[in-house]
Amino acid sequence: MDPDRVLEGLDPEQTQVARALRGPVCVLAGAGTGKTRAITHRIAHAVASGVVAEQQVLAVTFTNRAAGEMRGRLRSLGAPRVQARTFHAAALRQLSYFWGEAVGGEKPTLIDSKIKAVAQAAHMVGLQPDRTGLRDLASEIEWAKVTQVRAIDYEKALAKAGRQSPTSSPQEVARVFEAYEDLCRERNLLDFESMLELTAGMINTDPGIAEKVRGQYRYFVVDEFQDVNPLQKLLLDAWLGDRDDLCVVGDPSQTVYSFAGATPGYLTGFAAGYPNATVVELVRDYRSTPQVVRVANHVISQARGSAAGSHLTLRAQRKDGPDPLYQEYDDEPAEATGVARKIRVLMENGTPASEIAVLVRTNSQSAAYEQALTDESVPFTVRGTARFFERPEIREAVHLLRGARHGAADDAGDELVSGVRHLLTQLGLTETAPEGRQARERWESLSALAQLAEDMVATAGGGDRVTMAHFVEELEARMATEHAPGFEGVTIASLHSAKGLEWDAVFLCGLHEGMMPIIYAETDEQVEEERRLFYVGVTRAREHLSMSWSLSRSPGGRRTRKPSRFLDGLRPASPSTSPHRKERRNRVVRCRVCGLALTDAAERKLGRCGDCPSTYDEALLERMRDWRRLTSKDQAVPAYVVFTDATLQAIAEQEPGSLEQLSTVSGVGARKRDRYGEAVLALVRGADPEELVEAQTADMEDTTDD
Repeated sequence: MDPDRVLEGLDPEQTQVARALRGPVCVLAGAGTGKTRAITHRIAHAVASGVVAEQQVLAVTFTNRAAGEMRGRLRSLGAPRVQARTFHAAALRQLSYFWGEAVGGEKPTLIDSKIKAVAQAAHMVGLQPDRTGLRDLASEIEWAKVTQVRAIDYEKALAKAGRQSPTSSPQEVARVFEAYEDLCRERNLLDFESMLELTAGMINTDPGIAEKVRGQYRYFVVDEFQDVNPLQKLLLDAWLGDRDDLCVVGDPSQTVYSFAGATPGYLTGFAAGYPNATVVELVRDYRSTPQVVRVANHVISQARGSAAGSHLTLRAQRKDGPDPLYQEYDDEPAEATGVARKIRVLMENGTPASEIAVLVRTNSQSAAYEQALTDESVPFTVRGTARFFERPEIREAVHLLRGARHGAADDAGDELVSGVRHLLTQLGLTETAPEGRQARERWESLSALAQLAEDMVATAGGGDRVTMAHFVEELEARMATEHAPGFEGVTIASLHSAKGLEWDAVFLCGLHEGMMPIIYAETDEQVEEERRLFYVGVTRAREHLSMSWSLSRSPGGRRTRKPSRFLDGLRPASPSTSPHRKERRNRVVRCRVCGLALTDAAERKLGRCGDCPSTYDEALLERMRDWRRLTSKDQAVPAYVVFTDATLQAIAEQEPGSLEQLSTVSGVGARKRDRYGEAVLALVRGADPEELVEAQTADMEDTTDD
């Protein structure tokens, strides 16, 4: 192919990349600026110019999809024999080829999932974590290995990195890590991290192998260089040796995998490591409209810390499009419904479903949008995770709730909510989220299921109309809809799994403090990574960009949430324009002291504002708490299953004198009235808690004898 023809159609900066055929080259490429086009044309130009033979080029990227796209472009440019592979694929090929020469003996078995080996290692040190805990341990071992941390140094490295252990004890992780490494050696197992390390070690310690590998590959291109981790850098340095025919491509503003060991430092520090490097910035954005580009530039211009000076300012090349939308909603269900309706309008106006995406911060948020799109008859697919009702923890939960349906047939209202939460504690639902990433995702899914029960009760008006049977029926109906045959539709994805993709229309949802940035982002560095993740989401949109948030989690909840700080300077000053406020069906509960409408669930239960004066008998409340503690111990159930704190306080404030009056207290359904009503009335009259519990136990024994 004529070398000059390879350069046709490139913009000035892309041409500069393609003409930089020798020596170290660093391409800082903003989102949508045609980086893949630039580097594939550079490779094809080098081949056509005789600078390098195609079989001597190794182009490295991070996903099989990206490698496949690169190979396809190179074929069309007349360079079909260029090797475009992931780090792992390239290392596996080399290690397999040289195994007999470098190591000898039987080749190890490659582990594609650590779970089974980690489970055995945990058992060896006396631990029995559940599957979610095992996934967190496996992820932590991967982080340690890619950052070149040994088991003996794990605790120190954890503290130095400001990283949280997935368990309460870092020592446990270190013990499992050490046992896992011993197990792999004993059973001749090889994980992906050890594969990279062994390949690098083989090249660095055996001059003969090094000469062969470096003779085969002498021209390197590495895409997404901001996502390289220390172990991958170790292998890349082994491939290079003392040569510098290396071209790296990346965008520091799209570094979103620091939790897995990636660091943008190799990209931002490339010019310092190679003083003679050619550095080219690609900033002409061919993907997004000027309106979307302005949002992206504003978001990343607010970056702080070490990456603040390394961001690129994009220049839009497309014609004008619609202004981005900023929408505030009362609650999460209203937000999901509003987004689904906007998507329906877009589709009716000609935007294909496959060109629309709903992007969320966590996988647990997808359930509301799956349901809302189903209600609007909009086809959808979920990317990067299973659909909500296909997730293992949700399948387990539904099975458990089905089994409890008959035993809790009379549970309704608040009793239903507490009963559902109690059952889900068996699967890992706790008061606060656990530390591990996988455990936290499981917890969030279970929490979303419990929230669904609360939403059903709230929508029904807080009465006793929603029972466990109704709740299970609702779950089964949703599951039946979720299992409809797959088809091309709107994409629902987390922001992480959306990286590298693009759509005509993007809906960024759940943009409130605590979700964006996520509540677990505690350090400045973690908050800045959240900002970059938001930037990635914005830059996925070609034309339509919609950003939304909700003021409360559930209908009728207190509207105390704040829009994400990343929206500051972007959204209108008074964006409270939710069209759904008139649709609320909850009955109005007013404070019995001041008469104001109550929206907070706990205040609705008390029947008064939290800061309004209350005159309750403190001695009565203390007796009731003692009775609840003794009763929960006697019946082997959590205290809140008997009565919640808010219900006890409401009883103490209202001091009911009959079962009929007790039934009017929120949180006292028919079942709890029949089971505990006489004891509660006796407490109001001044009975001793211990004597009451003894009497309850005696009554139960008499009933059993009968």
